[in-house]
Amino acid sequence: RAGCDRTLLIAMHSKELKKPDGRNLTLYSNGPIADDLVAPSPFPDPQHANPHLRWHPLRGEWVTYAAFRQNRTYQPPPQYNPLAPTIDPANPTEMPAGDYEIAVFDNRFPSLALESHDPPSVTVQTAPANGQCEVVVFTQDPNTALAHLPLSRIALLLQVWGDRTTRVGSHPHIQYVLPFENRGAEVGVTLHHPHGQIYSYPFVPSVPARMLAQERDYYQQHGSSMLCDMARDEAADGKRVLYQDDFAIAFVPACARYPYEVWVMPTAPCKDFAALTPPQRDSLARALKTVLLKYETLWNRPFPYLMAWYQAPTDGAEHPETQLHAQFYPPYRTRDRLKYLAGTELAAGMFAMDVLPETTAYELQQVEIDLEESA
Repeated sequence: RAGCDRTLLIAMHSKELKKPDGRNLTLYSNGPIADDLVAPSPFPDPQHANPHLRWHPLRGEWVTYAAFRQNRTYQPPPQYNPLAPTIDPANPTEMPAGDYEIAVFDNRFPSLALESHDPPSVTVQTAPANGQCEVVVFTQDPNTALAHLPLSRIALLLQVWGDRTTRVGSHPHIQYVLPFENRGAEVGVTLHHPHGQIYSYPFVPSVPARMLAQERDYYQQHGSSMLCDMARDEAADGKRVLYQDDFAIAFVPACARYPYEVWVMPTAPCKDFAALTPPQRDSLARALKTVLLKYETLWNRPFPYLMAWYQAPTDGAEHPETQLHAQFYPPYRTRDRLKYLAGTELAAGMFAMDVLPETTAYELQQVEIDLEESA
């Protein structure tokens, strides 16, 4: 926008294509996309995925079952192009060559599928797993990472997440859309090109459902957003803040359950990606890249993490209590020891921390980064 050189938002272009095996592919870019691109696939035939749900009576939650995922692709040989999702180097990649920036396509091996039908009859309640699983490829360069992409690409990614939430969330089966990225073999990544996923659920999963309930109770008592108030208090305290400007903030929460856990969010109420204003999106891109670069620089190595983005359910309600935000869960306890869940955490659900959030926040605060020079 004229007169605002910090704004990264440019008109988003998109193009929808169909793969030979029937899966959808959508390309996104800040510039026009050529009309002659063709969607490739290493697989000639449809998967006919048919996952199903089983109810867990003791936990009061659904579990999804997709046994065919045992045959999904794992890490390719070292000489093989990481963009190709199959171990056969003679097969084409999942993405076409061409001038675009981000690709989103249906997961070949989904845990949820809109076409799911006829779940088996067992001793607990079952249902079709009528959701959707998409892969989001951040760049065609297999040798980089989200942390090293330009701010304009990260701002575009925020728009893409908003577009996918709006599109997929409009389906009558879909109740919740969760974008996330698993980074690194330590957190289970099997393909190493820069990518994330979007899971769209036919219900609100138990973790965001519990958070939404807490947010709703707080809003009813205080008339304001719990997370916005937390962000305000963290900004005032300052001890754990990693990034802050007029529209976004990143901080190690005082209640962190994981060492080096970080939350990223707009400072003003914003229920989902589609509700982001251009200045919020600009600032959120800067906050996100700041956190990613601090992670990379702290250990001077590719840093493993789970990044999960929480937003309002796609039920058409206003949800003034809900705040769009990301939570980062790195697996490290110390510089040289991986953090795995212990007995009290897995069995009881109570996390036990042996490092203070103030300590990890201080370490991250000391990391010098350059947002402009890192791309």
